Amino acid sequence: MLLRYSDYSKELLRRPEAGNDDILSSVKAIIGKVRADGDKALLELAERFDGSAPSSLFVTDDEIDAAASALSPGLRRAIDAARDNIAAFHSAQMPEGETVETAPGVVCSRKIVPIERVGLYIPGGTAPLFSTVLMLAVPARIAGCRDIMLATPARNDRIDPAILYAARSAGVDRIVKIGGAQAIAAFAYGTESIEKRDKIFGPGNRFVTAAKMLVSSYVSIDMIAGPSEVMVAVDRTSDPLFAAADLLSQAEHGKDSQVILAIRAKDGDEARAIYEEIERELEREVEKLGRKEYMLPSLSHSSAFPVYDDASLIDAINEYAPEHLIISTEDPERILDGVVNAGSVFLGQYSPESAGDYASGTNHTLPTSGWARSSSGVSLDSFLKKITVQKLSAEGIKALSPIIETLAEAEGLMAHREASLVRRLACE
Repeated sequence: MLLRYSDYSKELLRRPEAGNDDILSSVKAIIGKVRADGDKALLELAERFDGSAPSSLFVTDDEIDAAASALSPGLRRAIDAARDNIAAFHSAQMPEGETVETAPGVVCSRKIVPIERVGLYIPGGTAPLFSTVLMLAVPARIAGCRDIMLATPARNDRIDPAILYAARSAGVDRIVKIGGAQAIAAFAYGTESIEKRDKIFGPGNRFVTAAKMLVSSYVSIDMIAGPSEVMVAVDRTSDPLFAAADLLSQAEHGKDSQVILAIRAKDGDEARAIYEEIERELEREVEKLGRKEYMLPSLSHSSAFPVYDDASLIDAINEYAPEHLIISTEDPERILDGVVNAGSVFLGQYSPESAGDYASGTNHTLPTSGWARSSSGVSLDSFLKKITVQKLSAEGIKALSPIIETLAEAEGLMAHREASLVRRLACE
């Protein structure tokens, strides 16, 4: 049995423990070294953690040109097509600043501006995440960010060609050959060669996550991202192979990933039969696909359970608040109506999570570890600021002054009262 099956309880929705590794002290030391020694520290740390220091901190145009030539035409076309779909969806998110006259002569508005300097982090782990390059760089470019810098570790002075091609395709300005907590420190505090970023985006291992957490009091970050996760909701109409493939598409991310199977059934016998069909497909798919070293540990702290009405299914979804939610039931829209906690939702038999990861156009940088209860994934808004503006005429300040002065006096802030009073008296 790959996926344990039991009656539903909230205990089944607990995320795996992160472990007892005390990495904060190590990450603090890395950050301190980068702050003290700048570029020199980045090169020394790259040699220590990646095996060798890059020949230069920044990727050259020649290296990017060579990367494009190294990719097959089919892969280049696929990257470009995914980029275009991501751009289409995120372009539609551009907000318009509103203008409201709240009282005669009092006009309030919002000015929408891009964040100027953003740092995008791309891990260099078990897979080259060039899709994440697109998910972060495309909306940054659409938003109008002035300076888009990407950091990713180099192995033997080399970055995966697909990452370099995707970066150029999406409009990244500069690419730094540095990874880990040291890259986050460089983005947060700056070095001789790297100008401090205004906001940092991107996933990473525990060291990167710890670094983002530590610098978040000094520079804005997108989110604290935990292990990847998916909840798949099925019923008697669902294809067992599709469900098994969806579960494994997240289980292969890493040993600490988690997958949850919620089975909507009329009774226990039907639920058990659905589970057993999916379990058989899981066993076949694991043998076929490989990456057992990631899938099997992930499945070991995952679970399947039955629910016997829509309300119970919706309650389980909202309790777990999944990063990815696949609703593959007879009437998925009916279930969606009750969903309030999820990062990204995939409706129906033909909507795999991998569509959102790569090419549908939605963003795959999503809240994990239950953060979908209170936050959203990356969108165009993540790269924008809204500045409030107000303009009062003489008529406006005369109308507001009694309110301003009364409230300021009640709070004991007499200089606030005075700033309004002197203008009112000047208008009389």
